[in-house]
Amino acid sequence: MKNKLKKITTNLWFDTQAEEAARFYTSVFENSKIGRINRYGKEGYDIHGIPEGTVMTVEFQLEGQEFVALNGGSQYKFTEAISFIVHCKTQEELDYYWEKLSEGGGEKAQVCGWLKDKYGVSWQIVPHNLNEMINDSNPEKSRRVMQALLQTKKKIDIKTLERAYKG
Repeated sequence: MKNKLKKITTNLWFDTQAEEAARFYTSVFENSKIGRINRYGKEGYDIHGIPEGTVMTVEFQLEGQEFVALNGGSQYKFTEAISFIVHCKTQEELDYYWEKLSEGGGEKAQVCGWLKDKYGVSWQIVPHNLNEMINDSNPEKSRRVMQALLQTKKKIDIKTLERAYKG
């Protein structure tokens, strides 16, 4: 990755799994890559307590979006308050991301295509046209789609939402 700093970069705080997580995510998304890996030095050990040579940060990209994974310790955990939305054009693509991101014991939510991966990061795996259907100018179409979406148990079925949209 180039050293040019983007305006906004997502930082993900891990206990000790930053490199493992970055490698996992880049294996799931096709247009992805690992960038610089920085390691802790002697400096600051008295503050953070992380041994010299341990991975501190891993820069990586997923579909052109930049991320930094930080090994910062166990004091912070991921919550559903932040999630990443993956927009899928086909059921096959949706199924792929659902299965890959939930591998390894990831928790799957009970509605609307949410899942939590093995690192505790929340993902929403949704059809690419979901927002268009939910925000349609015809309130009846929008209502039917939202009703179908809220009845979804775990993974979304695109055809079910499309049938609801068409009435």
